[in-house]
Amino acid sequence: MTDCCSLRPSRMKRRLSGDREDSPSSCEGPAESCKRVRQPAEDSGDVLPDWARLPQEILLHIFQYLPLLDRAFASQVCRGWNEAFHMPELWRCFEFELNQPASSYLKATHPDLIKQIIKRHSNHLQYVSFKVDSSTESAEAACDILSQLVNCSLKTLGLISTARPSFMELPKSHFISALTVVFVNSKSLSSLKIDDTPVDDPSLKVLVANNSDTLKLLKMSSCPHVSPAGILCVADQCHGLRELALNYHLLSDELLLALSSEKHVHLEHLRIDVVSENPGQQFHTIKKSSWDAMVRHSPKFNLVMYFFLYEDEFGPFFRDEIPVTHLYFGRSVSKEVLGRVGMNCPRLVELVVCANGLRPLDEELIRIAERCQHLSAIGLGECEVSCSAFVEFVKMCGRRLSQLSIMEEVLIPDHKYSLDEIHWEVSKHLGRVWFPDMMPTW
Repeated sequence: MTDCCSLRPSRMKRRLSGDREDSPSSCEGPAESCKRVRQPAEDSGDVLPDWARLPQEILLHIFQYLPLLDRAFASQVCRGWNEAFHMPELWRCFEFELNQPASSYLKATHPDLIKQIIKRHSNHLQYVSFKVDSSTESAEAACDILSQLVNCSLKTLGLISTARPSFMELPKSHFISALTVVFVNSKSLSSLKIDDTPVDDPSLKVLVANNSDTLKLLKMSSCPHVSPAGILCVADQCHGLRELALNYHLLSDELLLALSSEKHVHLEHLRIDVVSENPGQQFHTIKKSSWDAMVRHSPKFNLVMYFFLYEDEFGPFFRDEIPVTHLYFGRSVSKEVLGRVGMNCPRLVELVVCANGLRPLDEELIRIAERCQHLSAIGLGECEVSCSAFVEFVKMCGRRLSQLSIMEEVLIPDHKYSLDEIHWEVSKHLGRVWFPDMMPTW
């Protein structure tokens, strides 16, 4: 009896020791056991990717395609991904989306991310834009960020209003103070887009004083606090200016002559917005000699003009030859004005007429084809043109018409062509298949 009892424990010990040899060591914790379980058998042929060891250049390429919030989540996966998240290359180009949930359906950049960006990457930012909605809070947030960019060296800055211009509702001094921080600290701005903002002449002088050698593009339409003298200061000092966009009230003979002086590098693009604030508004006239001086100095420059006028406000325009290359009419324009366009716009390359009325534009279109030998794109919306005149227009312009966007209701069938027949006839003269548009494409 005693012998049997003394044998049982020894047998149990031997059984347990044998089990321990086949199982993980008793001193291993759960994590170590899991690691051993996860290791694939050598003969299985399975190789699991080690995502933590991806090369930084590959991670950088992947992160560039991720939205900011997804990129932030990915940075929490491991130390290597977090290091990739903070690589300077990822922060050179950035857009702050400052939309308020109550006034916009667009996603906004999270405030915590903004704080982290300013703290760790403000000196890496080079190409920056701010997208704001119609709320004052959105514009104030943009100014708050601008005022903190004291260590930045921006090359481009854009202030974009997705709805009504909320920057104009801020106190002028508050906006100017924030913008001046960037002007003073960057010293290498090459592109500045500040449409619909309360920027003024003194702030432009600060811009010029610190960035005159690098500024190439200045876009500032609808800036009511800027005077022609302020623009003239920019033109006199920024000799590398290539593109300029402004309202017509800032355009003057003095400005064109300044841009035509020998010390200036040739301007490539000049965009003018001609906007009527009140019905019956009066507009000044630019001398033909000023335009001629501009063409002599920069013979290949593009003059882009957007017109948002009422029909009775076109009096000063197109009376003399004007070197416009791209012409857009956003409101109804009369037959008489389009007739003057055909007579006095020999450099015209693109023409868009959104509305005209119910009087056919046959003669005006033919005159434009005759006189505007460089025309290669045209768009017609709420107008009327007979099918015969339209075919003749296309025949005269030929295959240089690279873009022909005509609404179907514009074309009026006549004794020569129906709507079904005009498609084949126009396609023949263009050298490619063409159909009228069902909706505007411009």
